[in-house]
Amino acid sequence: MCIRDRNKDKGAVKDWLNNADILTGALPYMQKYNGSIIVIKYGGNAMADAELVESFCNDIVFLKQSGLKPVIVHGGGPQIGSMLERLGIKTKFESGMRITDEDTLEVVEMVLAGRINKNIASKINSVGGKAVGVSGKDGSMIIAEKLTKQSNTGESNIEKIVDLGYVGFPKKINNEIIETLIAEDFIPVIAPLGIGDDGRTYNINADTAAGSIASSLKAKRLLVLTDVEGVLDSNGNLVEEVNEEKIKTMVDTGEVSGGMIPKLSTCIDSINNGVTAAVIVDGRVKHAVLLELFTDHGAGTLIR
Repeated sequence: MCIRDRNKDKGAVKDWLNNADILTGALPYMQKYNGSIIVIKYGGNAMADAELVESFCNDIVFLKQSGLKPVIVHGGGPQIGSMLERLGIKTKFESGMRITDEDTLEVVEMVLAGRINKNIASKINSVGGKAVGVSGKDGSMIIAEKLTKQSNTGESNIEKIVDLGYVGFPKKINNEIIETLIAEDFIPVIAPLGIGDDGRTYNINADTAAGSIASSLKAKRLLVLTDVEGVLDSNGNLVEEVNEEKIKTMVDTGEVSGGMIPKLSTCIDSINNGVTAAVIVDGRVKHAVLLELFTDHGAGTLIR
């Protein structure tokens, strides 16, 4: 005769009820985002840590099964840097941007479009998704223009134009391939490479590419995964929501600095061009994408 442990059963029932509460709590958000395009910039620790990679891929499949239309744009800076080092190709940076000559570009394209892109798609497929990896060059999805930067020479206080090589920015997004993949129930995974009017390949910052794609698709949300909690105030506390005016004030006062400035600029640009809202998401947190979209507290800083 089997004697059941009533205390153990009560504990299990309590856990089940808690899980049921979580699911029912997510229902209004599932209804809110049903049928909506969600563009996710994927990078940082979320791409490097095996546990976080699995968590992210499961989140993406969950979104798809819940009626959302996820579109992933990924980075790959650390992986590119590692490959360049292995090949003995020296890397130079200007204002935080990699100067991309022909040798570097060849490695960038190989790593982004050939390795990372296909690995992400394969991992999503391995947990039940239907992902297709493409490059921004495919079907001329991202028409790029050469990017130049101005740099202060120092003592003379004279600005000079810096040639970044084959670094570009999106001039136009052709939605056809993305929309076709979405219509056929696939999850697009996009490497941030573009093609110029001159037929040249350009390396594009993944945040910038994601923002331009989100704007072109009129996405409901742009999620930018980062290695920080979100936007922090001068005391190091998370700021849960900001708008363009608040961001400008925080930049002017120095509360926001460094790499967070261009990320926020991308978010604001996307909102001004058709995206409903953007979020700086802490990609170091397991299931950060689900927490952001399907819970009250979210997982970062909302910009709208």
